Amino acid sequence: MKTPTLYIVVPCYNEEECIETTSSQLSKKLSSLIKKDKISKESKVVFIDDGSKDKTWSLIKKLPDTFIGIKLSRNRGHQNALLAGLMYAKDHADICISIDADLQDDTDAIDKMITEYANGAEIVYGVRSDRKTDTWFKRTTAQSYYKFLSALGVDVVYNSADYRCMSKRTLEELSKYPETNLFLRGIAPTLGFKTATVEYSRHERIAGESKYPLKKMLGLAWDGVTSFSVKPIRLILNTGILILFVSIAVILYSVIQKILGNTVSGWTFVICSIWIIGGLQLFAIGIIGEYIGKTYMETKNRPRYIIEEIHQSK
Repeated sequence: MKTPTLYIVVPCYNEEECIETTSSQLSKKLSSLIKKDKISKESKVVFIDDGSKDKTWSLIKKLPDTFIGIKLSRNRGHQNALLAGLMYAKDHADICISIDADLQDDTDAIDKMITEYANGAEIVYGVRSDRKTDTWFKRTTAQSYYKFLSALGVDVVYNSADYRCMSKRTLEELSKYPETNLFLRGIAPTLGFKTATVEYSRHERIAGESKYPLKKMLGLAWDGVTSFSVKPIRLILNTGILILFVSIAVILYSVIQKILGNTVSGWTFVICSIWIIGGLQLFAIGIIGEYIGKTYMETKNRPRYIIEEIHQSK
């Protein structure tokens, strides 16, 4: 087996505080792997600037030729930026490892990923061994979310995000997925092929603040549910059937009480019923609307990202 060419893909959005440290650490990692003859000398690090508003792009352009910069024309979100990097790597590398710019994911796991690839794994997932660096809220919600996805029938790797190694073959297959609403950690397991996992401990962020606030995390979580499961719609159907039977029972009860002459003022019951049914209807319409909206966006078939510039120092 020939020494593989590795491309490390790093999505960036307003990461000027991290670029210098991140590029230095990844450069050292590449040099170490090349010296050990685990990867070829043609291996690179690819930074994807997702429409940053700070100096991220100008700093990327100052990096040496070990680094390649891809600038998107506007901010398209983490998943689209990551996909842009993966699709670029597909045409130039044998294997690709995606990692966030803050390097909270342990870069030492890269060595283990490459070893697993050499042993025949086409996809190697980085799996967190613990969540000690997370707040109680984030740890609890994240673990609950993975269990929720599993309950909905979504095939995801527990405690694994977007830190993974993918072979050229799997990237070729990934390129055949045309969907606009991306949830890559859900798509990857659907590709099949031989997989492996590598455990690691997550570090504190090296600099700056997280570019993934609660709002974006919730958006990604919702994409994960609606992109891979129709169970929420089925839940609406089941709820509707249950309410129908309850309604029939209430009607029968009301008719019997009317016949028996036991009718009394039922203002509280009526008002509560109206509010409950009204709330359930709006909630159900909202979920159905989300699915319709996603279908609408998919039918437009617009490009998921536009590359404005590709830069590599000579």
